[in-house]
Amino acid sequence: MPRVVRCSIIQASNAVAATEPLATQKKAMIDKHLGLIRKAASDGAQIVCLQEIFNGPYFCAEQSPKWYETTESVPDGPTVKLMQDLARELHIAMVVPVYEVEQEGIFYNTAAVLKNDGTYLGKYRKTHIPHVAPGFWEKFYFRPGNLGYPVFDLGFAKIGIYICYDRHFPEGARCLGLNGAEIVFNPSATVAGLSEYLWKLEQPAHAAANGYFIAAINRVGTEAPWNIGEFYGSSYFADPRGQIVAQASRDKDEVLTADLDLEEIAEVRRTWQFFRDRRPDMYGPLVAS
Repeated sequence: MPRVVRCSIIQASNAVAATEPLATQKKAMIDKHLGLIRKAASDGAQIVCLQEIFNGPYFCAEQSPKWYETTESVPDGPTVKLMQDLARELHIAMVVPVYEVEQEGIFYNTAAVLKNDGTYLGKYRKTHIPHVAPGFWEKFYFRPGNLGYPVFDLGFAKIGIYICYDRHFPEGARCLGLNGAEIVFNPSATVAGLSEYLWKLEQPAHAAANGYFIAAINRVGTEAPWNIGEFYGSSYFADPRGQIVAQASRDKDEVLTADLDLEEIAEVRRTWQFFRDRRPDMYGPLVAS
């Protein structure tokens, strides 16, 4: 019998110039997303995932301590609290990526997970932190995540989170599968160029290797004053066979909604017995250094 979950992923351009006051920028992006989230709910979404650090620009294009002022605690900060109220009102589960402060000077790239009654289930902190020229100076802003690879039970689906640069590392993707994830959401901020060809390669491969669904989210537009490249959108869903089953546009704000039949996971895993045929006793060298 089908077990269908309707999911929406949201890609969006920056709402106002990054030269505006920080509070103005955050409010503008939150206000913009409120309408997009309501659109997803009106489309019947049961789970809605936003893009990486959705409530502002991709500020990691520069190294400036002013952006520390945009951090919030999770779950007690205002953005997560607002989204809890919205999840409760619209009866949707949500993945809410924000810039988290644990204590002063300790910051993480984090996604909060909310049930459809607004309950805070927990969070994932981005594990792999890039520091790559030009324009991806993330080690200036984030500590590596320390919460492992949790899976969150929404009652009707079990979901995992991987954030942006994490997608280049198959080890965590496998951990999410072994921990029981049925859908893995990857909120991202990535630009055209060196890694664009990997966008449609790596995550469908994770889906096929682990027999789960992937929801890959990327923002859109070119963000001044940094202009490090075009955030090319192209958000998509991939099924447990690694096939892209729905894809958003490259260059506009969009709510992409798809029905995912979780029964496909069992069907695929009974055909491809990758979990059965693993040899963890032989993989020690992977973590020996």
